Amino acid sequence: MARRYWGASWRSTGRPDHPPLVCTGRMKNAMRLTAVDETGVATGLKRGQGLAEARAVCPALDAVIADEAADRRFLEGIADWCDRYTPLVAIEGREGLFLDITGCSHLLGGEELLLRDILKRLFEMGLDARGAISSTPGLSWAMARFGGNGTVSEGHAKSVPASFPVAACRLPEETVLALRKMGLKRVGDLLAAPRAPLVRRFGPLPLLRLDQMLGREDEPISPRRPVADLSVERCLAEPLQCEEVILQLVQRMAVTLKSELEARCQGGRRFELLLFRVDGRVFRIGVGSSVPLRDPTGIAALFSERLVALHDDLDTGYGFEILRLNVLQAETLHRMQSDFTGSAPVETALATFVDQAVARLGPDCLMRPVLQESHVPERASLLLPAADLMEIVSPGVEQRETGTGRSTKARRPIRLLKVPEIIEATAEAPEGPPMSFRWRRCLHRVRRAEGPEKLAMEWWIDGEEAPARNYFQVEDDEGHRYWLFREGAYVSNAEMPRWFMHGVFA
Repeated sequence: MARRYWGASWRSTGRPDHPPLVCTGRMKNAMRLTAVDETGVATGLKRGQGLAEARAVCPALDAVIADEAADRRFLEGIADWCDRYTPLVAIEGREGLFLDITGCSHLLGGEELLLRDILKRLFEMGLDARGAISSTPGLSWAMARFGGNGTVSEGHAKSVPASFPVAACRLPEETVLALRKMGLKRVGDLLAAPRAPLVRRFGPLPLLRLDQMLGREDEPISPRRPVADLSVERCLAEPLQCEEVILQLVQRMAVTLKSELEARCQGGRRFELLLFRVDGRVFRIGVGSSVPLRDPTGIAALFSERLVALHDDLDTGYGFEILRLNVLQAETLHRMQSDFTGSAPVETALATFVDQAVARLGPDCLMRPVLQESHVPERASLLLPAADLMEIVSPGVEQRETGTGRSTKARRPIRLLKVPEIIEATAEAPEGPPMSFRWRRCLHRVRRAEGPEKLAMEWWIDGEEAPARNYFQVEDDEGHRYWLFREGAYVSNAEMPRWFMHGVFA
């Protein structure tokens, strides 16, 4: 809210003369303060205080309704910005981030300089952030909230948290209150207390959090985004704003990726371009290829199509200072022999068209039917994105069909209804074809019929009591051909069978 009121650099330029700024929300059936700025804290306001009481303390209070979704989006935006330091970024709670900087700190001269750079840049963006670096996530969490900014060496990892309150162990509020009633107010008190009575009284969570803080138990960080197989980054001396220059730089970075992909005998299927804007906003542009790809020109062409589709949504602002090209998914790429003219196979041209259409119009613009392991007509095939099913094969080699690879000799209609529609039919008992039927309020008289083709339902899906289907191919007086089926049979002392329309031949 302060950034919106006074600009992103308001902490550097100074806060204007403005009443305390707070956020309010309904807590315990009352409007209370959910967030308070520094001026409000100095005035005597605090989080959880009632709004009426806060207005009595400061009548000129500027209260804004809290928006948890907006807070979450803002935290995710900061997490995207932190990708410039490490790809292993995890969101912790409502106002925290975990960064695994193993192997990354030397790029900025060490852990102290890295932490200083993060906090300095966030301060310039109008944020009052606190951070700490240690060997465990739990200790870093406690240091940032109760110990101040800085790094903790391995030798001091066990002695530093002893003076912290028990809330530094990331325990629920009710557990913290119960521990305080027992006289356990500091982490050092937990360290000195017998473990078995603590577990019987408060459960295993307090000791688990304590062991995680001290490094006795592992606590892995789950990154919010998948880690790229390969990555190339360019830090620019001058920010870029021109899309043509950005595409040229993408092609140069793709050249660097090509050598590494060739060494692995792989090609990329999913690529991602990260654009770090000067003001901290990060744009993620993802493209996919229907076949493994490592040609720099082809990779740049995919991003060119995508930038055309995102032209109005890509706000360059004051320019981008960091560009990163990631390979999110890679597959084995077999070498292919081209003909004497050097032209590409026909399949390659089709794959290029699919990639360009998907990059501009989205992954669902082109679909392809795939056979499935089922004899029930509505389950026998499935429409999947064509970009996921394209395969290149050498001339003379039969193309493998994705799915079962089976072929059926039974004729199926050109158009198959997604859900069979019930119709009224008149037929000769017990197994005769329909002589006439009414579908969508239109009466059709059958001139020719072929069938029945009997299909039993799949008992493991439809149940053992599901009736079998008897399919008929019929032609009416106007020459239109339909695919009907009868569910059940004409049997005495039983319910009348039902007729359904399932498809249209022509």
